[in-house]
Amino acid sequence: MILLGRVPNPRMAQAFIDYLFNLDIDCQLRQQQGFELWLVTTDQQQLAQDEFEQFIVNPSHPKYLAASWTNANPQISAVGHSAANVEMLANFISHSGPVTLVTFGVAVVVYLSYLLGFNFVYQALAFFPSLELAQVSQIWRLFTPTLLHFSALHILFNLVMWWYLGGLIENKVSSSKLLVILVLASVFPNIAQYLMTGPAFGGLSGVVYALVGYVWWRNPKVGLYLPPAYIGFMLVWLVMGFFDLMGIKVANGAHVGGLIVGCLLAWFDNKREPNK
Repeated sequence: MILLGRVPNPRMAQAFIDYLFNLDIDCQLRQQQGFELWLVTTDQQQLAQDEFEQFIVNPSHPKYLAASWTNANPQISAVGHSAANVEMLANFISHSGPVTLVTFGVAVVVYLSYLLGFNFVYQALAFFPSLELAQVSQIWRLFTPTLLHFSALHILFNLVMWWYLGGLIENKVSSSKLLVILVLASVFPNIAQYLMTGPAFGGLSGVVYALVGYVWWRNPKVGLYLPPAYIGFMLVWLVMGFFDLMGIKVANGAHVGGLIVGCLLAWFDNKREPNK
């Protein structure tokens, strides 16, 4: 086998493999140092190399897309899809850190317990039925409602935002900072939500708003940035929650509390920065 060259992503590689297949040239994809294209036989080596040079110059040419649509070789397509899945997983992990991943995984496991009918898990993690000194031995209940979700859409939205924003902070600042935000933006917003509506609530959305506030107010020199349109969307969503326009229960106290916690932590870190 002969190495034709390397490309930056598997989707790009698959398009070229499909194109060569239509020319009766057998080419395979391997993930080594990047995504490598290997020519199986040497019969048409020169033609394959010439085509690869043209491909690198203009990989978006319509003929490559057309080849992908007309390719009828399922074995070749499977190679590309497998590599794409590997790339997706690698991107997911590289954008994350231990705090992001562990919280993500625990929230998923807790939600699966809900789907399977293990109600005792939610009962053990829910907020205190009432704030009494006698219940201080179950102090974890101040935090654990953050891990409770009640629908697929609920957990999907929260985990996507947690992964994106939490991973951003963990990579650009530190894991310890994300852990501090997670704890503070769980405990204080959860207390605020309890005072507003009682103990029937849950979800990572308060923490998500803390992450939004932190990234929004943090000094951009640390590498954190959110597009203004994104911040505007989150603020509009926050306000909409107070007017019952969506027909669902919204943890407004946790959202506002989380946003305040995130902004205050960013302000505090910005004030400390000149002294470093």
